[in-house]
Amino acid sequence: MKWSVHQLYKLQKKGLQINEDVDLYDLVQNHPDLREITPVHVQGHADISSMKVIFHLTITGEMTLPCARTLVDVKYPFEIRTSETFLFSSDEYETSEQTHVVQGEVIDLMPIIHELVLLEIPLQVFSDEEENKQEAAPQEGKFWKLINEEEQQNKIDPRLASLAKLLDKKENDS
Repeated sequence: MKWSVHQLYKLQKKGLQINEDVDLYDLVQNHPDLREITPVHVQGHADISSMKVIFHLTITGEMTLPCARTLVDVKYPFEIRTSETFLFSSDEYETSEQTHVVQGEVIDLMPIIHELVLLEIPLQVFSDEEENKQEAAPQEGKFWKLINEEEQQNKIDPRLASLAKLLDKKENDS
């Protein structure tokens, strides 16, 4: 996913179509929450002019992350749509997050793809699958139990239980 500026000038009239699978396995080694990532599919095209190149990309793939509650593997599909602009000269335009000035004679999209995929990693994912209970972290132990919101709403605080009985008794007497 590298092109020299000279190659891009030659493709100025034809245009550049991108349709590649990229292996980002090195992200797994560098990110503690990322357990696995499938080869990422990068698709799009480039609009090339004499002053800049704009890459319109769609990046799709699937990463495996740990469930925040049970630590089982959760498949997390992602799709990123972006437009990245590379300026051949920084004097012409104002730069922004999606605008890059070409350093040297080569445009490399891999650092940008790495960054976009890393930004797509959510803070927490939750597994809804019940079949992974054997692999999951324990749901209860001595003096504790994991409960959901519904159970919590229906539960009466033990400190107020005798008060609730007193109120029920008053309602029954009336």
